[in-house]
Amino acid sequence: MTPGDLSGIGPELLAKLLADTTDRARIHAFVTATEAELDEFANLAGAEIPARADIEFLGTTYRGPQVPIGEVSAHAGQRALADLASALDLCDSGQADAVLFLPLNKGALGLAGMAQEDELRWFAERLGYSGFTSELNFIESLVTARVTSHIPVSQISEGISAGRVLETIELLHHVVSQSRTPSPRLAVCALNPHAGEGGKFGREEIDDIGPAIELAQSRGIDVDGPFPCDTLFARAAGGDYDGVVTMYHDQGQIAMKLLGFDQGVTVHGGIPIPIATPAHGTAHGIVGTGTADPGPSRHAFDLAVRMAGGAPRPPATAVTSTTETVAP
Repeated sequence: MTPGDLSGIGPELLAKLLADTTDRARIHAFVTATEAELDEFANLAGAEIPARADIEFLGTTYRGPQVPIGEVSAHAGQRALADLASALDLCDSGQADAVLFLPLNKGALGLAGMAQEDELRWFAERLGYSGFTSELNFIESLVTARVTSHIPVSQISEGISAGRVLETIELLHHVVSQSRTPSPRLAVCALNPHAGEGGKFGREEIDDIGPAIELAQSRGIDVDGPFPCDTLFARAAGGDYDGVVTMYHDQGQIAMKLLGFDQGVTVHGGIPIPIATPAHGTAHGIVGTGTADPGPSRHAFDLAVRMAGGAPRPPATAVTSTTETVAP
């Protein structure tokens, strides 16, 4: 467990999680903080953390100045990356089974020198993992996965290929079948308005998205589409689907946060270590007010615990081979 960006509400959320002895009874916690730091986090959160024999305090490898509260800084990003590196190393060595990290700030990570588009790609590079990866977002009724994620809107179209759409469908099918239901019903969003209107508004649906769906169906996956996003999520919210593949970040995230902002969890899919985090930001404006809602963090904690004890994840070859069948 890492406190995320120390300038935000992550430390408070960590303290609130560790104050719950019922959840703590399910795990042995490694925490990338000192016990004195946890006392500070608990004081800030107004939380009381009882006996701590089941908590192993790893401290931090960060050796820079104290992280300023409530502002984006390179020091905050450096501390967050140092703690995440320790957590990955612990899992990679077999001493821990999953990572739960509290909210990060991408601006701070960039100031700290992270060159990758997001933490998922940073995780993959640090682990030496070259297979397909995608962020997955969970609420109680639905799971989404993205073909593209943290890239400029102007680059979304060039980031969509039949191979990537197929890999995203396969990853979502695997995750939902392992975590929710053995026979998931999936749907795929179109990129263009009205699903392209037969090519009038763009050809991505014809050239890439549709062929990927057909190949996934031929492999036994129950998946439909492409459907216009403005109608698909209404159907998914009504129970027609267990999972939805989206083409870009906000196409899915706006819908998911409207449907369940207090439930949202992000899972870093594809890499060989279970990693979960609440799907919200550092909330600098409410640091120290005692109002940080631990609900999404508790959902992330629960999912991390379940993934740690669940079925094995797919091997790297499960998704990297698909681009040989569908042209990239």
